Amino acid sequence: MEQRTLGKSGISIAPLVFGGNVFGWTADENTSFHLLDHFTGAGFNFIDTADVYARWVPGNKGGESETVIGKWLKQSGKRNQVIIATKVGKGAPDGKTLLSRKYILQTVEESLQRLQTDYIDVYFSHDDDTVTPLEETLGAYDELIKAGKVRSIGASNYSAARLQQALNISAANNLPRYETLQPLYNLYEREVFEKDLEAVCLKEQVGVVSFFSLASGFLTGKYRSEADLGKSARGGGIKKYLNARGLGILEALDEVAADYRETPTQVALAWLMARKSVTAPIASATSVTQLEDLVKAASLKLSDAAIETLNQASAWQ
Repeated sequence: MEQRTLGKSGISIAPLVFGGNVFGWTADENTSFHLLDHFTGAGFNFIDTADVYARWVPGNKGGESETVIGKWLKQSGKRNQVIIATKVGKGAPDGKTLLSRKYILQTVEESLQRLQTDYIDVYFSHDDDTVTPLEETLGAYDELIKAGKVRSIGASNYSAARLQQALNISAANNLPRYETLQPLYNLYEREVFEKDLEAVCLKEQVGVVSFFSLASGFLTGKYRSEADLGKSARGGGIKKYLNARGLGILEALDEVAADYRETPTQVALAWLMARKSVTAPIASATSVTQLEDLVKAASLKLSDAAIETLNQASAWQ
């Protein structure tokens, strides 16, 4: 299995990340265990979650995904074979993003307990906290790294300016730096990342693991009209893609998929994997059948012509 390094962290990952947002939501514990067994059995090693997953489910409090992963780690004995990423800061008690030293040091202990591990491989700032000084946030992470509780840190949902500012502060103050960015990025939603963030990541050698890599499932080709929106729990978030540009992207995916005799899902992920700036896309599955489709993307190498077809169909400039 191809291995890629997350920024300058020295942490190597396979080119596909399992998105753990489904654990405790659309995948129950037993299904989640099967999915994780299959994912790691296929040679992949990076599992992404967050302390707030899956708080949006009625009756949940958050932490359900971490709890499922922790139980699986204990049962499987695979802690040393996988890379675990989780996040802090989103949906703090006051409803705002909070990355204060006090909150980080408190919350990391809760995540470690749920994950049943004594260290987190990649600890993400889930959202940008524009109130807490970056020096304080990065200083808290420095404490955790020195204590052996965190190996590397990352940022999610940061603007290019704020990411660059954080990197500059790290360099100037000998503090750990964000080695990985987790941005919204897929074949439909390209502008936010490509406009400014991508250049910063390439210049500063920051790894990139994209979320919503399949645009909540739209790029699988499963949703082609409003009549299809009831097919899953995510259907409600798909409507915004059902426009001329979105349908044009699906047409291009269908064309390339037919040429390679693969699926639109695999092509959409392979397009991300081929992007110089992207270390690995994050994608979720709720069945082994879906997961098998995802993992095949890692062995699909698109030609320059295929990539150009997709680029033109999804052009934003």
